[in-house]
Amino acid sequence: MVNRLEQGIETDPELFLDISAEVCPLTFVRTKLLIESMKPGQTAEIRLRGSEPLRNVPRAVSGLGHTVLSLSAEPSTTDRAGTHRLRIRKRTE
Repeated sequence: MVNRLEQGIETDPELFLDISAEVCPLTFVRTKLLIESMKPGQTAEIRLRGSEPLRNVPRAVSGLGHTVLSLSAEPSTTDRAGTHRLRIRKRTE
């Protein structure tokens, strides 16, 4: 079996969560609930907005032992704290 991520081939995330309308700490709570529902090794994309979630959610994901695969601004975003896409992978246990 070939792991496409290890080969540098980006795959579509298996799950998606939009927390762009949420504020902290609800952004972290919803992200944690998503991670708890994921199987080890699964990937997810989280849509978030604002400087606080942009700082805190990736840090919390890493702090829980999971992998942040990427964090990128949506093409229509013009400011640093605009809408971003965070891709994560749940740790394998």
